[in-house]
Amino acid sequence: MYLRCHRRNKDGKTHRYWSVVESVRTRRGVHQRHLLYLGEINDTQRSQWCSAIEVFDESRHEIRQLSLFPEDRAPPPDIAHPIGIQLDRMSLRRPRQWGGCWLALELWNQLGLDGFWTPRLGESRKGTPWLQVLKTLVCYRLLDPGSEWRLHRDWFGKSAMGDLLGEDESVSAKNTLYRCLDRLVEHKDDSHLKAQWSGLFNASYDILLYDLTSTYFECDPPEDSTLRRFGYSRDKRPDCVQVVVALIVTPEGFPVAYEVMPGNTSDKTTLPTFLDRIERRYGRRNRLWIMDRGIPTEPALERMRAEGASYLVGTPRGRLTQIERQLFHQPWKQVQSQIEVKLARDGEDLYVLTRSGGRRDKEQAMRRRKLKKLWARLQELQAMNIQRDALLLKLGAARQEAGRAWDLVDIHLPGPREVVTARTFHFRLDRARLRRVRRSEGTYLLRTNLDAVSPEDLWKQYVVLTEIEQAFKEIKQDLSIRPVYHQLDARIEAHIFVSFLRVIACR
Repeated sequence: MYLRCHRRNKDGKTHRYWSVVESVRTRRGVHQRHLLYLGEINDTQRSQWCSAIEVFDESRHEIRQLSLFPEDRAPPPDIAHPIGIQLDRMSLRRPRQWGGCWLALELWNQLGLDGFWTPRLGESRKGTPWLQVLKTLVCYRLLDPGSEWRLHRDWFGKSAMGDLLGEDESVSAKNTLYRCLDRLVEHKDDSHLKAQWSGLFNASYDILLYDLTSTYFECDPPEDSTLRRFGYSRDKRPDCVQVVVALIVTPEGFPVAYEVMPGNTSDKTTLPTFLDRIERRYGRRNRLWIMDRGIPTEPALERMRAEGASYLVGTPRGRLTQIERQLFHQPWKQVQSQIEVKLARDGEDLYVLTRSGGRRDKEQAMRRRKLKKLWARLQELQAMNIQRDALLLKLGAARQEAGRAWDLVDIHLPGPREVVTARTFHFRLDRARLRRVRRSEGTYLLRTNLDAVSPEDLWKQYVVLTEIEQAFKEIKQDLSIRPVYHQLDARIEAHIFVSFLRVIACR
């Protein structure tokens, strides 16, 4: 590798642009590959080429500032300590990432994780520094996430982790990384981070958000794994086995607890376990739980009421029919731009019907597009000269593509022995159902046992669920938790645990 100068004459002036290039030998000759563009050293704009660095003068025991100049250019007379550089003799040797590694370790130190992990990991009989190995795993997951094999083969040598930790490549040995993962899972429920968050960020545990997600594996279906199972995939990958990850965070986005469960776990079966865990760790008190629909069941809500816990949860729209009469005559109350609410009480619970203008417009556009396409397809089928069995197959495909728009059309099918004609196969729009759908578009129903709370406050508290969605986004996209490459259940959990350690530092 070497520096290459590109000259360009413009308006009677010579401009010089520098870049770092590498010579690559191929079967068609030697080609130059550009690795780094350094920009222009301009003769007329001194600020662009009077680059300064700070060095420590050992003779005077002080830091001095030196200005760098190309050797063939005279520095300005007011520069105190100029240094001429022979640019054509400079070379780039072992470039590696420094700033990101330093910042990741600084975040680690701010959370005091050394004090937590040192007595739990220690050193092996062979002197393996497990703490340094864990730091390497966590920083890698934050900066350039991938498999442990890639960390061992490629990333460690291109990073400054060895320099910052004072270690050699033994901390990134393949088997060492895997054995470190085996040591982690047993410590994931420790309450050390609770004290750190309370001190550094004044985190409170009076309000907790709960939700679930899933992550998939690029592998064949296992025979002996208890975690990897086929189930409902939130990543749109039903062809892959997966695990379900349940997560509890504070309104500020700090993870409080998580659990890795089999991929076929039903959402509504997970809540009681987490209620028990939070009570054991943080005590039993009047805590507000915020959850999306599909997670809380009636027995779970009844238990929360009996134990004095509060909840604010999303509710399926089907329950709207039970309180529709109470809500019908009430006016909408605007709590924010394009957000309106109605209130109704049923027993001990207060229901909040919320309507969002932006969400309504989106759902209307989707419904109109689907319905228009379905209607055009039905007209095409009505004009075709096909048998009844072929018609049923084509209608099945149309129904799958139409989704919920299919329920807005009443279709009369020909009998088993009838010929497909416009008389035997016809359809019409179900206008009564369409009116009900239009009234519900853009709405969602909230349910709570809180008293004396304004509708605006309830809505603001519920939309805090976006914090847990952001945490899932960071885990899946920024930290690349998916796909998972491990095969052993303990290492699968450790892989996810390392990702959560990085989420903690990011927050």
